[in-house]
Amino acid sequence: MPVSIADVAQCAGVSRTTVSHVLSGNRPVSEEVANRVRAAMTELGYVPSRTARNLARGSTQTVGLLVPDISNSFFADLAKGVEAACIENGFNVLLCNTGWNREREVFYLETLRSRAVDGVLYASGATPAASTLAELLAGLPVVAVDEALPGVTVSSVSSDNRQGGRAAAEHLLSLGHRSAAVIGVNSELASSAERLDGFQRQWKKATGQRAMVIEGSFDEDSGARAARDLIPAIRAREVTAIFATNDLNALGAMTILREAGIGVPHECSVIGFDDFIAARHAFPPLTTIRQDATLMGTKAAQALLTQLSGEGARRHTVLPVELVVRSSTAESPSAQ
Repeated sequence: MPVSIADVAQCAGVSRTTVSHVLSGNRPVSEEVANRVRAAMTELGYVPSRTARNLARGSTQTVGLLVPDISNSFFADLAKGVEAACIENGFNVLLCNTGWNREREVFYLETLRSRAVDGVLYASGATPAASTLAELLAGLPVVAVDEALPGVTVSSVSSDNRQGGRAAAEHLLSLGHRSAAVIGVNSELASSAERLDGFQRQWKKATGQRAMVIEGSFDEDSGARAARDLIPAIRAREVTAIFATNDLNALGAMTILREAGIGVPHECSVIGFDDFIAARHAFPPLTTIRQDATLMGTKAAQALLTQLSGEGARRHTVLPVELVVRSSTAESPSAQ
């Protein structure tokens, strides 16, 4: 049978609580007693488990990361950044893929609480009701990643989504476009709403009108559906450009336009948001707004670990974005 703390305590002539104090270092123990406990551990071949040490310290050295779609390379890169920062600091990461599903998100949050994780990194996008979310996260250190949490005041790390939307609008306007559509808009997601807001403000400032909006989600199917709906307007030159709220939307839209015989960019320009690896290999290569998902994950993990150490106050970090011009945008056909 494996050697237990009780065996060590009996061998050293101390209580199990004293052995726990020696292991955790949280309570003062005389050097003479500590030496007896260590000698007993050596004699019996006792190896304290990491779980036991962490529980003795009141910590599991584990954080939970909630993402909505791990197949989306943005969230995969974000998870890499989280994992690297956590491993460097001796923490484990429990990855929870919610699939944009509220019920699954609630299930994972309840599971994380039951497993007593030290904190939660929340990058999910199917937020439950504010009261439910506040209850599930009560007492847990939390950092919101790329999204806001209704009803819960926590630290956050996000990209400058509004600036990204403005940059997309400025780029299209500089090419002579005056009729655009924004696709994949989900007003329940802070990131999506902010990108739309930044784009619309700049667009209205320049043209006096708002761009057309088609609601959807952050996936290729949503972009494809939006493009199908836009085909008549594009052929009539009532829409000459598309701003997709993420790269998957953009790729889905370009596929449908290509199948319909509509040339990108000469009949319709397309610009995305993310700059994941497939964007540069698309046909044509996708103009997009670059955000650094790996850095976002690293910064979020560091913020949570600082919070867990008791050294950090609540703060909101906004990371810069960058316009990356490729071949999917060109001068408006109306300006040619």
